[in-house]
Amino acid sequence: MSQFVLFTDFGRRDPYQAQMAAVLHASGPGWPVVDLHAEVPVFGIELGAYLLPAYVAEFPAGSVFLCVVDPGVGGARRAMVMEADGRWFVGPDNGLLRVVEARAERARWWTIPVPDSASASFHGRDVFAPTAARLALGWRPQGPGHPARGLPEGWAEELDRIVYADHYGNLMTGRRAASLSPHAVVVAAGRRLRRARTFCDAAPGEPFWYENANGLVELAVNRGSAAGLLGLAPGDPVRIEA
Repeated sequence: MSQFVLFTDFGRRDPYQAQMAAVLHASGPGWPVVDLHAEVPVFGIELGAYLLPAYVAEFPAGSVFLCVVDPGVGGARRAMVMEADGRWFVGPDNGLLRVVEARAERARWWTIPVPDSASASFHGRDVFAPTAARLALGWRPQGPGHPARGLPEGWAEELDRIVYADHYGNLMTGRRAASLSPHAVVVAAGRRLRRARTFCDAAPGEPFWYENANGLVELAVNRGSAAGLLGLAPGDPVRIEA
C-alpha cells in the first residue's frame, strides 16, 4: 500500500508536523502517514537534500513524500511537484529535492500555484499537504513536466559534510559508502577514522566510520558519542582519503 511520508525540519516540540498530517488525514484517501523525519537540521536545505535519498527506496512506488525545509517560505522560491521513479514528492523548489531528482533514473517536475488563501508562513499546511492529498486521490499535474535538471550549480555528487546527528551522537554524512573503497580513511576534526563493519568491531571508546543501514558513511564511537568526542555537528566538513 502506498503512503504519505513526512520529511521536515519542524522538530518534535511544535505542532507543525501534526498540522500537516491532519490535512492528509482529512483530505486524503486514508493512507498511512509515515513520520519519517522532523529533525532535519534547521534551515538545512543542502543537508536535507543529501539525507533524503538514503530513505526513498524503502517506500513503494506511488508513495507521496511531503518534504518541507523552507526558510524562504512566502518568498520568490516556487512550489513544486516531482515524480521520480514512480514516487511523488511535494515541496519547495529550493534545492531540497534536487539530489533525489539527479539520482533518479527518470524524473520530471512541475510548478504548482500558491492560492491567495495560503498563509505566507506555512505552505507546508496550506499548499504542500493539500497537493499531496490530491496526488493520493489520483490528481496529476497537467503537461509533460520539466525534465530533470541535475544538481544545483556548485553541488557535488557526494556531500562530505555531516548532515545529521542522531541521539546516540552518531554522525551521518552526505557521502554514500558505496563510493568509497573499504580501506578509505575519513578525516574528521583532525582524527583519521578507519572503517569498521559495525560497533562491536571497534574497541569501546574508539571512533570509526561505517556504512550505516541506509548506505551512508556514518561516524560513530563504540559505546560513546562521535558528536561529543569529535565536537562535530551538522554542516561540519569531513575529508576522504582513499
